[in-house]
Amino acid sequence: MAKTIAEINEKIRKGKAVVVTAEEVINIAKEKGVSRAAEEIDVVTTGTFSPMCGSGAFFNVGHSRPRIKLGGGKVYLNDVPVYTGTAAVDIFLGATALPDDDPRNKFYPGEFNYGGGHVIEELVAGKDIILTATAFGTDCYPRKKLETLINIKDINEAILFNLRNAYQNYNVAVNISNKVIYTYMGVLKPNLGNADYSTAGQLSPLLNDPYYKTIGVGTKIFLGGGIGYVAWHGTQHNPTALRGDNGVPRRGAGTLAVIGDLKQMKPEWLVGTSMLGYGCTLTVGIGVPIPILSEEILRYTTVSDAGILAPVVDYSEAYPQMKPDILGEVSCAELKSGFIKIQGKDVPTASLSSYPKAMEIASILKKWIEKGEFLLTEPVAPLPGVESGITFKPLKERPIVE
Repeated sequence: MAKTIAEINEKIRKGKAVVVTAEEVINIAKEKGVSRAAEEIDVVTTGTFSPMCGSGAFFNVGHSRPRIKLGGGKVYLNDVPVYTGTAAVDIFLGATALPDDDPRNKFYPGEFNYGGGHVIEELVAGKDIILTATAFGTDCYPRKKLETLINIKDINEAILFNLRNAYQNYNVAVNISNKVIYTYMGVLKPNLGNADYSTAGQLSPLLNDPYYKTIGVGTKIFLGGGIGYVAWHGTQHNPTALRGDNGVPRRGAGTLAVIGDLKQMKPEWLVGTSMLGYGCTLTVGIGVPIPILSEEILRYTTVSDAGILAPVVDYSEAYPQMKPDILGEVSCAELKSGFIKIQGKDVPTASLSSYPKAMEIASILKKWIEKGEFLLTEPVAPLPGVESGITFKPLKERPIVE
C-alpha cells in the first residue's frame, strides 16, 4: 500500500479524505490493525500549545514623513526593545525581549515580566501599540525622533518567524536542592517538591513523525491560528539524540523553524507568557498534518503517552552542564497521572503545555482538511535526520588574545 500527497489532496478536494487526530488513530489502529488503518486513513493531525522562547516577529512599519532610518537606531514597542540591524523600517521583536528600565527585569523572585511575547499577542489582538524611536539622521532619512501608535492592520508586513518551535521531546525539570529556584521550566520547589514538563506527548507533531519522513521544508501547518510553513530545521536540532521503540526520542531531539503571516493569526493561539522570577516568552499553537503515505508512517502515528519516555533532570545542579546526569526516565502517561516517583518519593507533576489546547488544534486542523480548506504540501527539502550526524554542541569557549 502506498499513497502520494497528490492523491490525498485530490480526496481532500472531493471531500472524501479520511482525517483523524493523533489521539484517535491510536484506538483505530488497535481495533483494525495497522495495515487496515493505513489503507483507510489519509491524514493524521497533531497539535501542541506550549511556551516557545525561540519565537519572534518581523515588521515593516512603513515610512514616516519626513523619513526616519530605524535601522541602526533605538526602537521600542510598548517600551520593549526591538532589533533594528536591518533596513530602514524593518524591525524584529523577540518573544523574550524585556524593557530596559523595568525594575521587574532584575528578576526578583515573585515578579512577573511584560515583554516581547505580550506585545505580539496584543498586536494580533488588534490593540494599538506605542512605537518610539530615535535615529542619528541622514541626508535621505533626516528625521531623528518618532513617537506614534501603530496597529497590525496598518503596517505593511507582520511576519511571525520562529527559530525553534515544537521540540521533539524535552526534560522533566526538578530541584533537589534545599531552596526554591526560578527557571524557564517554572518555579521548582526544593527537595523534589514538584516536577514540571512541557510536551503534548502523543499529540506532539515530531513525536508522530520521529524520523521526519513527511515533515520537511515547505510543509504547510497550523500556526498561531492561521496558516504557516516549516521554513527550516530549528536551532538546536538534534536528530541523533537517544531513541527508543519505534524511533521515539528519549531526549530533546528535532526542532522546527516556522514562518507565517501574523495578520492571519489569533491571540488565543499566540499568548504572551511570564515565567515567574525568570522572564517572558510566547506560548505558540502549532498543528502539523501527517499524510499517511504508507503503513510505516501510520505505525509512527500510533505512538502513545505510555511509549514516550523523558529524562528527569535536576535544574539546581545538573542542568547547567551540557550532559547532565539524569535522575531517571518517566513516561508521558506517568507525568499526566499527576505524580511520578523519583528517588523513592512521590513527586507531583505539572505541565507547561496544554494538552486540551493541543487537542483543540488537532481538531481544528482536521476540520479544515475535511472541509477542503487546507491542502497538504510536498516538502521541498527534508529535515536533517539521524543519518546527517548533526548533534547539538556546546559553545567552544576560547581565550581572546590581544
